Amino acid sequence: MGYRTLGRTGVKVSQLTLGAMNFGAYGNSDHDDAIRIIHRALDAGINIIDTADVYSQGESEIIVGKALRGRRDAVVLATKFHGQFGDGINTSGSSRRWIFQAVEHSLERLQTDHIDLYQAHKPDPTVDLSETLGALDDLVRQGKIRYYGTTTYEPHLLVEAQWVAERDGLRRPATEQPPYSILARGAERATLPIAGRYGLGVLTWSPLAGGWLSGRHQADVQSPPSRRAQRLPQRHDLALPINQTKRDLAIRLGELAQKAGISLPELAVAFVLNHPQVTSALIGPRTFEQLEGVLRAPEVVLDQAILDAIDEIVPPGVTINRADEGWLPPWLGDDAAARRRVPPQPAPVSG
Repeated sequence: MGYRTLGRTGVKVSQLTLGAMNFGAYGNSDHDDAIRIIHRALDAGINIIDTADVYSQGESEIIVGKALRGRRDAVVLATKFHGQFGDGINTSGSSRRWIFQAVEHSLERLQTDHIDLYQAHKPDPTVDLSETLGALDDLVRQGKIRYYGTTTYEPHLLVEAQWVAERDGLRRPATEQPPYSILARGAERATLPIAGRYGLGVLTWSPLAGGWLSGRHQADVQSPPSRRAQRLPQRHDLALPINQTKRDLAIRLGELAQKAGISLPELAVAFVLNHPQVTSALIGPRTFEQLEGVLRAPEVVLDQAILDAIDEIVPPGVTINRADEGWLPPWLGDDAAARRRVPPQPAPVSG
């Protein structure tokens, strides 16, 4: 397992990050089995774990907390806030009020006195960035978190966050976590270059494109049913033409991987790690087999011929399905009539 420096922090993290979204009711509800998977990842050299308060409504954090008993100091522990927790009207978003509540709950579930990396899970257009960043800076000063970062922030928001932090005399965000895979290369257009410009550590999520690059799709073979198609039809329902396109591209990529003598998951993860701005790629196994299938990916070297072949299948900067971008501004949603009638209003800028 190789290690890279996380942005400007000086912290060394493994090239693979263990994502914990599939631990809990959403994926693997067997706590003992999930803990064994976590321990196997740590034994393999992975030293960073990423979870979120909303993953199975806190259950993922509980599992991670139990798994880290006696091993906490060796792990860079990351979690997130923002998503709807419970049914409270103020138990979501990026307000100071919710951030201060959410971090206490996460600390309790994770059984720790500090979080190494605390991340805004999505942008929140209803909250001034100065409020969000000010609250996170206060948590650093209080010792409850060591660094803070963002997830799926659009490029202009990454730049604005840097500007707001400088203007307000705050610590700057340390990381960004964008979606990035061969089928979703949109981050190459601006997010990754901006991360390089401002020294952000980059933890990419969904290198297997939500399972499309797992090797499950093969030519002349009907694709197996997917539970994700029911939960996330826009991204996984094969009845949609755009997802049929993803299937066809996944098959071509699988054939390319086979010619190279590696598995498609290894090709997919190695591709992500090949980008010079990527610090670590998140893997989110539900089973031991899924974990073992990508542990060797950091050792895979893709030569120029393979990278050129990938570019021919999916050109640089292209995301095949817009739904895979991770966050869509609400003013670009399905309500076209409302969008055209009322233009989006910018968030207020303080100072």
